[in-house]
Amino acid sequence: VYEKSRPAGSIMRTAYKAIISAGLICCSLGWFALAQAADPSFAQIRRGKALADAGDCVSCHTIIGNKPFAGGRPIETPFGVIYSPNITPDRDSGIGMWSDADFENALHNGVGPDGTRLYPAFPYPYFTKMTHDDVLALRAYLNTLPPVHNQRPDNKLTWPLNYRYVMAGWNMLFFKPGRFIPNTDKSPEWNTGAYLVQGPGHCGACHTPKNALGADSTGEALQGARIQNWFAPNITNDVRLGIGAWSNEEIADYLKTGRNGKSNATALMTEVVTNSTSKMSDADLHAIAVYLKDTGGKAEPVPAKPDEALVGAGKAIYLDSCNSCHGPAGEGVLRMYPPLAMSATTQATDPTTVIRVILQGARTAVTDQQPTPSSMPAYGWKLSDGEVAAAATYVRNAWGNSAPSVPASDVAALRRALVAVTR
Repeated sequence: VYEKSRPAGSIMRTAYKAIISAGLICCSLGWFALAQAADPSFAQIRRGKALADAGDCVSCHTIIGNKPFAGGRPIETPFGVIYSPNITPDRDSGIGMWSDADFENALHNGVGPDGTRLYPAFPYPYFTKMTHDDVLALRAYLNTLPPVHNQRPDNKLTWPLNYRYVMAGWNMLFFKPGRFIPNTDKSPEWNTGAYLVQGPGHCGACHTPKNALGADSTGEALQGARIQNWFAPNITNDVRLGIGAWSNEEIADYLKTGRNGKSNATALMTEVVTNSTSKMSDADLHAIAVYLKDTGGKAEPVPAKPDEALVGAGKAIYLDSCNSCHGPAGEGVLRMYPPLAMSATTQATDPTTVIRVILQGARTAVTDQQPTPSSMPAYGWKLSDGEVAAAATYVRNAWGNSAPSVPASDVAALRRALVAVTR
């Protein structure tokens, strides 16, 4: 352009060339600025990856053996089965057509792009506490995933919950949107832990008791809850029933490796540790520990002593089948077989996990730090309901433990429920 249209004279040619050069530079800078504004930074994507790990997004949004985050995993609830959505950037079956505002509205308000109400199996009552910047960072990370076309099945919910509009009433009763507000009386580390537990980590989704309509029970945060035929334990600072006897370092160690000197991660917690907490930074795990150590539970009365004949029968079963791994005093083997003495899981108000582990066995989480799992065999094939109840009652009341007796009817009911799930 310059060569064909340059004016006569060296001064004019120089001036004209300078104007064109300046224009080209401005255009280049403008395009660079637009590109920077449109494209997320590496730091933002890295932050989004950390939040996806903290939220354990991959566990709920992935069918084991299928593409990560492609959805379709069945999530059991007391009201039926919900299939998790595809959250890859696929434009047809994923969230590729969602705007950032759509994504934020889903996390903060539980509303999809077309105005449909989401079910709280997607824990928006917790995600609502996430900051605007963190929501955008999470979206930026999800946008880096390879798109996967996978249309999830229709949910199988009981009437009238199969109509999403009923969630408007549920939200009016139980959902309070709003960002996390730091407590200025607490340390920055405490606030980081509180934000992770109450927000992206949504720990209360499993560990807080629910009312008849599936909402968190007021005043019982993190005090343990039954979920999918397990009992997610109390994780408040209660010494007998919670993690009050754990140090900050032991809590962080458990979350990082799946085990410590007090307990091993099994059941639903194995996925959480393997896919989520083991990938979090040491600083974030320590912050979670600081926050949890500052949470108090309600004082539970010491239960009455169980029937001596039942305890005696349970002791005989324990010495025959459990003693070689867990020890004659319930001491276990450090970081291999968890101790049963003074164990919060063993003494839990709800014995479901103890019963189920005896019936079906258990396997610990696998992490980079602890790649070799330990396991316990199933005894449901050889022990009757009464014998399982006796063994459970014994370990819940031996070596200084104290917990209500386990009736054989509870064992029978859980056994039937587990059979029904496998059909």
